[in-house]
Amino acid sequence: MHKYIPAGALGLLALAGTIGAPPSATASPRVAAEGTDVHGSFSVRLVDVPASLVNDTRARQYIIDNLHPGATIRRRVEVANTSDEPARVVVYPSAARIRHGSFIGAFGRQRSELTSWTSLSRKRLEVPAHSTARTSVTIRVPRDAAPGERYGVIWAQMSGGAGPGVTLVNRAGIRLYLSVGGHNPPPTKFTVDTMTAERDRAGRAIVKAQVHNTGGRALDLSGTLNLSKVRGSINAGPYAVQLGTTLAPGQSEPVTVPVTDQVANGPWKATLNLKSGLYEETYRARITFPRHRGHGRPVPAHAVVGGRHMAFYGGAAGLALGGVILPAVMLRRRKAASQDT
Repeated sequence: MHKYIPAGALGLLALAGTIGAPPSATASPRVAAEGTDVHGSFSVRLVDVPASLVNDTRARQYIIDNLHPGATIRRRVEVANTSDEPARVVVYPSAARIRHGSFIGAFGRQRSELTSWTSLSRKRLEVPAHSTARTSVTIRVPRDAAPGERYGVIWAQMSGGAGPGVTLVNRAGIRLYLSVGGHNPPPTKFTVDTMTAERDRAGRAIVKAQVHNTGGRALDLSGTLNLSKVRGSINAGPYAVQLGTTLAPGQSEPVTVPVTDQVANGPWKATLNLKSGLYEETYRARITFPRHRGHGRPVPAHAVVGGRHMAFYGGAAGLALGGVILPAVMLRRRKAASQDT
């Protein structure tokens, strides 16, 4: 039985549409479904998070689950109207895919196997000015469903006129990552095959790491890069990984890390820590930046012993056992109590 707590109780969703990552406009089908529409007049967020995934940042933003054939899940979605006028919002599922490191939600009601399993309690929402409205998303997996991971998006769409014969369509969405399998979910795994040091046209340093998804679940990658001079005691970083790289199982794409300081050519010992949800990997390589614009040769990266781990937290275990809905203050008290002991 699946147990949930409100996503808002986690403190990351205090504002409608704020989902723990920079909001993205949804004017292009290549933009990942993240939260706020292009004009800021409405937004959409996930209300419920499985108690077992309370510490997983991806589960706070997206509908993520591993289900048995024949299982059913329900999640609530909230649409917020931040404008001064009432809004009519249509909510519907659509197909999605992962390509070239991007999660791409299809615009319009493009059907897929996953969308045929997905229904909504309310498909049309009348949202007063500066108010919210909710609908429930139900996913019913057929008993004969084949194992594997499927992707989709729940779109919230608002249309309006912009002059004679012109209609503006704004959309905001929440990603769906659904894995069908047995009792144990497919593993989350990835490798960093190579690192490449580059300089752009302005001479700024960039590191690109080729990441290969070797597991059974999609990855949404984030992390940091640290540099230490091979000779001497100079350190630089940490530098944040450029967000937005998503990989389906079996895919391999580069992850980009802009080095925001002016650094010498090196050589440097580059230590890259990457994570997707609760899973982390740490890799290291010796790199040298080119003197001018261009890129060096890809250098093999090696896993740091002890760098791989799946993080589990006592708070998540407690919530999963309790199976109750807790406000933010109770979560803080639980954390403080665990620290005292």
